[in-house]
Amino acid sequence: MDMRTTIDTDLAQAAPQRRFSTRHVAIGAMVLAFAVGVAWQTTHHPAAATIAPEVVLGVATPLVSKVVQWDDYVGRFAPSQSVEVRPRVAGQITALHFHDGDIVQKGQILFTVDQRPYRAALAEAQANVASARSALALAKSDFARVGRLTGDEAVSAGEVDSLRARVQSAQAALAAAVARQQQRALDMEWTQVRAPISGRISDRRVDVGNLVAAGEGANATLLTTINALDPIYFDFDASEALFLKAQRDRAQHGTPPQVEIKLQDESGYDWKGRLDFTDNGLDPRSGTIRGRAVIANPKLFLASGMFGNMRLSEGGTVDALLVPDETIQSDQARKTVLVVGKDGTVAAKPVVLGPVVRGLRIIRSGLLPTDRVVVTNMQAAMPGAKVSVHNEPIAPQPVAAADASGINAPIAAQATLAH
Repeated sequence: MDMRTTIDTDLAQAAPQRRFSTRHVAIGAMVLAFAVGVAWQTTHHPAAATIAPEVVLGVATPLVSKVVQWDDYVGRFAPSQSVEVRPRVAGQITALHFHDGDIVQKGQILFTVDQRPYRAALAEAQANVASARSALALAKSDFARVGRLTGDEAVSAGEVDSLRARVQSAQAALAAAVARQQQRALDMEWTQVRAPISGRISDRRVDVGNLVAAGEGANATLLTTINALDPIYFDFDASEALFLKAQRDRAQHGTPPQVEIKLQDESGYDWKGRLDFTDNGLDPRSGTIRGRAVIANPKLFLASGMFGNMRLSEGGTVDALLVPDETIQSDQARKTVLVVGKDGTVAAKPVVLGPVVRGLRIIRSGLLPTDRVVVTNMQAAMPGAKVSVHNEPIAPQPVAAADASGINAPIAAQATLAH
């Protein structure tokens, strides 16, 4: 075999290998071109690569409503009058005329003290009065007889003066006897211990048969006590801050304070009253000032010593912006709400909060009546994001639902919707 034949044979064997390498190069070029195309498409058209779901938020403008803002206090009911019943004469208790815990009326007989010694003393005093009247009548008769004598029958001037003095002495003795009779009559009257006021009586402290002592103040035996409960007082202490706020509200609005009270087992403030008394100074030890309200209690349901929650309004009604309480977010020390602008961008607005009214939070400042506040799907709202919105209504919760949720628990200041 010559050299040319050898070269042809080598070329014939190498030809398939060259064709195989060329095919791989072509396929690789096609894959690379596809990858470059996909990368370019992804860079210039992101939506074509990943289509993000559209965020839809429920928004609402703040509810504008008139509200009455209240300051809350805790206090205790106290009787408008309280009397300790003590005897004014000493002796043995012979009769009891009431049942423990009764409602008694002013002048009603409660106890009877043994009347026999006082009846005898009264009879003696009456006899002394009769004797003094007789002595006076005789003295007047003698003096009148001397006055009718004339001529030789006339008596000396000294005797006339003596008879005149006897008349005056008899008049004084009669006056003293009458005074003693009146005192004995009072003692006899005081043997019947009567209720000095109307109200609810406590239990008896002394049973029939016991001896009681008379005297001044605590020296006399305590028989029972009576509390006047209609009207009834509500005593409370106010902090200096609340006192100043009430003073400024009263000076600004000039309206009489409104008082409403809720008992421990009640959900509503059903007891109405008026502010009756504010002390003339603050207690330097506690920094509080005493106040008192008067509550009508015709059925005597309220009792002395009961606790209650009172709210006091000095400022009348004001216009307020309200949003659902759950829309309030905390950003460290700030409180914010999310709003959606005209261009659909979410933003966080700092706000100053007021009290909660039936599930709605009063916004004192930071919001406008035209702001669109995010009220639903808030977890999907991110400040700076573009969103779509739909309108949602804002309405206060029913009174029963708000109270059951505990959302209107007493705080430093509360409010109610004006009716």
